[in-house]
Amino acid sequence: MAGRLKGKVAFVTAAGQGIGRAIAEAFVAEGAKVIATDLDASKLKDLKKAKVYALDVTSTEAVDALAQKVIKEFGAPDILANCAGFVHQGSILECSEADWDRSFDINVKSMHRTLRAFVPAMLKDGGGSVINIASVASSLRGLPSRYAYGTTKAAVIGLTKAMAADFIRQGLRVNAICPGTIQSPSLNERIATNAKKLSKSTKDVRQDFVDRQPIGRLGTPEEIAAGAVWLASDESSYYTGQTMQIDGGMTM
Repeated sequence: MAGRLKGKVAFVTAAGQGIGRAIAEAFVAEGAKVIATDLDASKLKDLKKAKVYALDVTSTEAVDALAQKVIKEFGAPDILANCAGFVHQGSILECSEADWDRSFDINVKSMHRTLRAFVPAMLKDGGGSVINIASVASSLRGLPSRYAYGTTKAAVIGLTKAMAADFIRQGLRVNAICPGTIQSPSLNERIATNAKKLSKSTKDVRQDFVDRQPIGRLGTPEEIAAGAVWLASDESSYYTGQTMQIDGGMTM
């Protein structure tokens, strides 16, 4: 079915690569007017039919300024997709206070910033759909070497449910997608880091990631984007405050 998001305005963070990029492309394909952002604007150059902006989601001033510009030019977004994320690897023993703070700033507070910037206008315009990218490594499941990351993604789930409860009668739906292990540039970086740390080949480390997926393969960004399209569309109008696990069976 084409045109499921026709007439809707979507704001997407971290749209330069991986899950954020796939979501932005899927929204464009379904007819949405997409405002795509990333810290590195060069990654957005070939994102066709989208309005693109550089955005540092760790800067409240930058988020507020861009939100005002977007609302003035396009109106309140109907869809807000919070895709920015950072994966810290390690247990508490490898997690400095700076690592902890950075993890929360990128993974949680960035969402707080965009929500504060856009939700008042969204509510005034009748609501919309907020989609937060969480993870199965969260309150859903503990995974090794994901101390800070899992904690932040658990916070994203809590944030999602709190937002959904606050505005359920005002037309604002808020849901979280919890991916399993997804093939992405970020995963490639973690594989390279682990290979060096463990003195293993990248092929063997990649296989370790595959082996922890019950389905026997990695997921794709496009599979996550398909879930995001449904959450963004009117088809999911009775669905809010939920975690959508697209995880290859990791939480079954």
